[in-house]
Parts: sequence; C-alpha cells; structure tokens
Amino acid sequence: MNRLHLHIAVDDLARSIGFYSTLFGAQPAVVKDDYAKWMLDDPRVNLAISSRGRAAGVDHVGIQAETGEALAAIAARLKAAGETTFDQTATTCCYAKSDKSWVTDPSGVRWETFHTFGEATRYGEDEEPVATAPTAPVASCCG
Repeated sequence: MNRLHLHIAVDDLARSIGFYSTLFGAQPAVVKDDYAKWMLDDPRVNLAISSRGRAAGVDHVGIQAETGEALAAIAARLKAAGETTFDQTATTCCYAKSDKSWVTDPSGVRWETFHTFGEATRYGEDEEPVATAPTAPVASCCG
C-alpha cells in the first residue's frame, strides 16, 4: 500500500519535532541535525520536516510507493495527465536512496512520487535546485 508524503520546511527543528511528536503521539523514526521523519500508520503518512533555509511551510507533497513497480504505475499516470515530469533514478535525498518522478500540478503544487530502497549518510546529492522547463518541477533533492 502506498503512503502519503508531506515535506514541511520549518524554522525551528527542535520545537517542530516536539510539536509533531505530541500531535501524532510518536517520536520520529529518523532524526538528523537538519531533518526529521515520521513513518505513521494512523494516518498512513510519511511526514518529513527540515530546516534547510527554505521558506517555512509545505515544501511539497507526494506519494511513497512500496515497490518499483508501484512507482512506475504512478509515474505513468503522471505522464498521462499531460504535465511535464522529471525522473530520477538511484538518487540520494532526505538521508535515503530512492527512485523518483516529480511533477508540478496545474496550480503549481510540487508532487514527488518515489520508491525508497536504502538509507544514506547525508541529506542528498543535489544541494541547490536546478531550474527546468517552466511547467516542470524543480529538479533537486526534495524539490
């Protein structure tokens, strides 16, 4: 079963960890100096927060696929929707190794669909966003 993903940029990581831990009644599964992640079953969500210098608020939303095949099916639907997608294979992002497909919806909301297959020791490969076509998502780690 796939899992909803939300990534929120925060101003104060420690305070935000306390807030979300209390809200969900659970401690994060991953905590780093600039990042925390909850893998919750109720609600079924992958909630990530980070303090990496971006404006505070929802950075992007997404769907975490359980398998590479599920990711391929989601990515095919994104392509069929007619929006420009950006695919990444074997990328490092958010302290994990993943295959991804990014898209920006017609209202400008960035969506990340991904399948994670391993852990990483650093945040990601792409530290600075790289602009792509005007209707395409920004191609970088988590945005």
